[in-house]
Amino acid sequence: MPSFDFTSEADMVALKNAVDVTSRQIDNRYDFKGTSAKVELNEKDKLITLWGDSDFQLDQIKDLLFPALEKKEKDSVKRLDAQKVQSVSGNKAKQELKIRDGIDSELAKKIVKLIKDAKLKAQASIQGDAVRVSGKKIDELREAIALVRSKITDFPIKDGNYRD
Repeated sequence: MPSFDFTSEADMVALKNAVDVTSRQIDNRYDFKGTSAKVELNEKDKLITLWGDSDFQLDQIKDLLFPALEKKEKDSVKRLDAQKVQSVSGNKAKQELKIRDGIDSELAKKIVKLIKDAKLKAQASIQGDAVRVSGKKIDELREAIALVRSKITDFPIKDGNYRD
């Protein structure tokens, strides 16, 4: 019985590369000279931290970071969960962007419900942070992939681990 998995894993190498590119751009920009503007990646906690003198400067850093992320990995900006801007030591600002990795239970339930409601001849089951879809024919699985890709656009989902 053919099957495949829907997964969502962050490419940490691409994220690190994009953060490095953004750091170099910050160092080279004249309007950031002498400010506390910087961007850091904590791979262990899966967290990107933006530092700046104001909210406006944080927005400028995001304007540099997001295209760099998109260039390295498509739809990777949708994976980021922006936290509130915090005031740090006087007039400095800090914002954390959490990197969501894997398919959370709400999204997994939504995918399973989509496949069941479409009355496809495929069964979907939640397997930890992935969703396994199985069916009798490969064409049914292709329909499930097309359905999920068209309906779930707010989070990057990949299909893989095909088995026959």
